[in-house]
Amino acid sequence: MTDRTLLMIPGPIEFEPAVLRALGAPTTSHVDPEFVETFGRTLERMREVWQAPTGQPFVLAGSGTLAMDAVGANLVEPGDRALVLSTGVFGDRFEDLLSRYGAEVTTIRVPLGETVDFDAVDAALSPGDFKLVTATHVDTSTGVRIDAERFGALGREHGVFTVLDGVCSVAGEEIRQEAWEIDVVLTASQKAVGVPPGLALFVVSQKLLCAWGKRRTKVANYYADWAKWLPIMASYEKRVPSYFGTPAVNLVCALEVSLGQVLAEGLDARVSRHRRLGRACRAAIRALGLDQVPTDDAHAANTMTAPRYPDGASAKTFLADVRSAGVILAGGLHPGIAARYFRIGHMGAATAGDLLATLGAVELALRRAGHRFDAGVGVAAAQAALVDDE
Repeated sequence: MTDRTLLMIPGPIEFEPAVLRALGAPTTSHVDPEFVETFGRTLERMREVWQAPTGQPFVLAGSGTLAMDAVGANLVEPGDRALVLSTGVFGDRFEDLLSRYGAEVTTIRVPLGETVDFDAVDAALSPGDFKLVTATHVDTSTGVRIDAERFGALGREHGVFTVLDGVCSVAGEEIRQEAWEIDVVLTASQKAVGVPPGLALFVVSQKLLCAWGKRRTKVANYYADWAKWLPIMASYEKRVPSYFGTPAVNLVCALEVSLGQVLAEGLDARVSRHRRLGRACRAAIRALGLDQVPTDDAHAANTMTAPRYPDGASAKTFLADVRSAGVILAGGLHPGIAARYFRIGHMGAATAGDLLATLGAVELALRRAGHRFDAGVGVAAAQAALVDDE
């Protein structure tokens, strides 16, 4: 289609036609037997995608921030100590959020572009007085990825609850929630899960649910109180209609389709595809002579890339030139360097062809910005990386 603009930001993303058809179907009742069946299957599929066979899935109408808020509201009681591991804007967000529910927060904020030093985390947790520790698997503001498996292991060793923000990673990066003993993994629908914005998604371990049930105080957030939602989730899994707040019916129907597609592709195959796209994109950016926000490919995300602009490039002009070539990219988000880098999303339904088209648009915009390079070098580097990974 000549009027199509390719959306290649770190969420919302391009969505599969079957998902959009489900979203656009006539809205039914939230207690209609067919929808009850759909919602029940959706919850069951979440356990499979999160790889948390005994975990409790939640689907709430809202954004990824609501998922974070629900976890903070239910897990924190005044005076609890929390350790926040921050690799960017969204780690910092946890610091603010947990404090509002009365937590005494300590933050380990890593240098920009670097990943978490888990030896330092081990030392911080050693006194044994923290209740929980939070981390962002892939921080969308920096493109930095942490070692989620090591994160879960340290939580187990120190007896603290672990909360993983997987907004930019679930269904794109490897996550084995139960095997890695992570107590909560949360995300939003519009990222690699592959559904338009509007759903807050998270899975909670049985260990954490047991501890939550022994709270001394009421949950301060009415809408996000798990006591309101647990009976709803349980009823729908039993294929029995229930009500607290009206679910986002069409989005849940779209989620059921998308999770089915994820499982049909296979989790290992899907993670491998994202790794392949991530490596190809980074190879192209290097070939074009651009730096990236992550300081090492070893901890760069596979769902997105965060290149720095060359000297003299204007963020506003560059993004406009990319758009004129048929692709939408995102500007910088981290306040310290917002005007000095841009972000490419390559997750969910993104294909190798989408990535190559995106890189072609990037080359055109770089050329217009006066950056010198051999024409086609970025696209060629990406193609070579894609072939090497076959």
